[in-house]
Amino acid sequence: MNSLACIRLALKCFLMFVVLVPLLAGCWDNKDINHRSLPVIMGISLTEENQYKVFLDIPAANETSTVNIVSDTGDTINEIIDHMSMNMETQVDLLHLKIVIVDKNFASKGMEDIISAFNRSRDISSKTLFAISDEGLDQFFSEVQAKSEHSGSIVYDFFEKNAGWNPQLADTRVWQMFRSIHSYTHDVIVPMIRSGRSTSIECVGSAIIKNGRMTGRIGPDETLVANAFYGKSAFGKVEVMNSATVQIISNRLTHRSWMKDGRPFLRSHLRLKVTILDSRGHPTEEQINGKLEELLTTRLNQMIKKTQKEQADILALGQYFRNRLTREQLENWRTTYYPDLDFKLSVTTVIENRGNLKSL
Repeated sequence: MNSLACIRLALKCFLMFVVLVPLLAGCWDNKDINHRSLPVIMGISLTEENQYKVFLDIPAANETSTVNIVSDTGDTINEIIDHMSMNMETQVDLLHLKIVIVDKNFASKGMEDIISAFNRSRDISSKTLFAISDEGLDQFFSEVQAKSEHSGSIVYDFFEKNAGWNPQLADTRVWQMFRSIHSYTHDVIVPMIRSGRSTSIECVGSAIIKNGRMTGRIGPDETLVANAFYGKSAFGKVEVMNSATVQIISNRLTHRSWMKDGRPFLRSHLRLKVTILDSRGHPTEEQINGKLEELLTTRLNQMIKKTQKEQADILALGQYFRNRLTREQLENWRTTYYPDLDFKLSVTTVIENRGNLKSL
């Protein structure tokens, strides 16, 4: 009897083993990291034949610490990447991609297809930075590579908040681009860069992106004001009446919105804490406060008028009317309501001290 029970137990264990073995995950298809190419930057442009041209900035896996710029053309991004992998001794892996750069000609024609492809394939992280080149990508990559062997890290450090980023530079991710394409009330700005004259890279402002297409541009000063709306203006510096430079320490923004006779009204209050870095002459704090508030208000009003004309809500002001308009009305926010928006901003600045001085 005991022997029969042992046989049954052994048979059950064997059957369980047979059932579970196919479910076990294996590592037969894994590739070592030294058999992979991990690009840091991807550049995308359109050729005259309306094909994609993709550039990959791939750091070398050896001890030379150099980078390789690989390019190819094709009808789809995935086709190009597969073709690159076929012609390389390693497999191209986009999981660690940090930045996607497109040229302005491609951005002006529309980027909805590639943004949607990025989100469908999941080969590229949704947190990848997005930027637009103000020059051809052939020239951009050749210029940057000529000035430094570590071109990938230089471009990434340029956007890294713990390195070279400052509030006059927009900070836009792939997921934000995807959201703006499918949102009725939220457009975005994307940083515009080019190879620098004395530096490797220089910022030339930001591109206004509406429904995945570049419709206009703003300068670095307007980008700083936009970042104040996004809550990203800390440590931004503003020149005031050519006699003082102030640095923004923190900012706080409040809004009040309402509808009247079918017209949207919005009143916003921006409160800034600043410190004076340097000054020429002897301007008083009241003079600096007054000129700074006037300067920021003027810049923002000019930017609002420009975006209203282009029907691109880069400050996402329509978000404050989502509970006041129906979904059908929100569909027409850019074309009907935003151009007719009555918007007024009041700015209050508080000078906390007259420099980063420490008492001994």
